[in-house]
Amino acid sequence: MLTVKAFARQLFLLLAMAAVLFTLAGTLHYWQAWAFLAVYFTSSMAIILYLLRNDSKLLERRLGGGPLAEKQTSQKIIKFLTSLGFIGVILVSACDHRFAWSRLPASVALAGDALVALGWLAIFFVFKENSFASATIELAPDHKVISTGPYALVRHPMYAGSFVMLLGSAIALGSWNGVLVIAALIPVRVWRIIDEEKFLARHLPGYVAYQEKVRYRLIPLVW
Repeated sequence: MLTVKAFARQLFLLLAMAAVLFTLAGTLHYWQAWAFLAVYFTSSMAIILYLLRNDSKLLERRLGGGPLAEKQTSQKIIKFLTSLGFIGVILVSACDHRFAWSRLPASVALAGDALVALGWLAIFFVFKENSFASATIELAPDHKVISTGPYALVRHPMYAGSFVMLLGSAIALGSWNGVLVIAALIPVRVWRIIDEEKFLARHLPGYVAYQEKVRYRLIPLVW
């Protein structure tokens, strides 16, 4: 059942992330981690509840993601590196807290939590606008170009939102070193976007015209 699968996956991820964070931090007195987990999973659960009610097919496609689900070898590598990067943010941030490699003021950490919520909000608007937002690079039988909502601003608003969320995660966990891990992921994200656009230009009618209409991939007026 889709509901059970979605909630079970969220519970597993919550427990896994909490175990890693508090074990590596060497303490439960890590308020930044508690706040981050609360914001991260409250936001993601709200989206899951919305999709269960309004777009269960999209939720099913999202749950089927991961490196092994990709059809192209390059995308398998990209998804693996992306997953590794997210894990790296958690690992480095927790160790950073334990060994005090860097310290962020409480106000900055809370701003990071706001970025996490903002990133998830952007992803929500993407899901609301685009029922084809699969976790893998593929085309549904009735797939069409979406050019409204956030897609009228940039061609890859979900990647923009996920990057804001990921950046906010490191800041929320109080780690400048975690931010460095995210910086190392930028070339991987650029690679995925360029590779995905080549696929869509070849296989999705109307996508080339959309590229000409919406000039920016990730950040308006920048790239």
